[in-house]
Amino acid sequence: MTVDEGLNLLEDGLRRLKVEFDVYFAGGKSMPPFDLQGRVQNLIKKLDGTKLTYAQRFRYNSLAERFAVFSDLWRQKVKAREEGPRLTGARRQDVQLKKSAFRIDWRDPALEPEKVDKLFAALIEAKKQCGENVGNVAVDTFRKFIDQKTAQLKRDFQCEQVEYVIEVEDGQVKLKAKALKGRS
Repeated sequence: MTVDEGLNLLEDGLRRLKVEFDVYFAGGKSMPPFDLQGRVQNLIKKLDGTKLTYAQRFRYNSLAERFAVFSDLWRQKVKAREEGPRLTGARRQDVQLKKSAFRIDWRDPALEPEKVDKLFAALIEAKKQCGENVGNVAVDTFRKFIDQKTAQLKRDFQCEQVEYVIEVEDGQVKLKAKALKGRS
């Protein structure tokens, strides 16, 4: 095999390899074409040790660089596909906080102040994790709000208990209240 034949073979192998990876990433194949990638890589190594003219060296370097760029891209895509979808920034924090959403319920917050304190502490912690300002939240104001909201929900929905949930949506902490029917 001459050097020009080897370069033609390398160019053809690189083109076929790109097509094979495109088919794999589109879902047409279950396994990436690592065998073909290995053969192309071996051909690159074989051609690297031969005497080349300037024109051949330029063509070889272009193909070898193209292979290196594609290989890195394919490696990243294969890794991402194996790991599954990635979550970033606020979205990852939302999922983490939703998994550990704080829930508490009671009949009368005035009779169970320790539950109100736990809810307040969980709210402050969630706000800190999301980077929200916690300086404007006073525990006395919070207790008053919880007393009023609980009384309102019990009155409006004729229920005995109210559940409070702290969740994170779109990077912001939300305190949600829900009337619980049928609990005693």
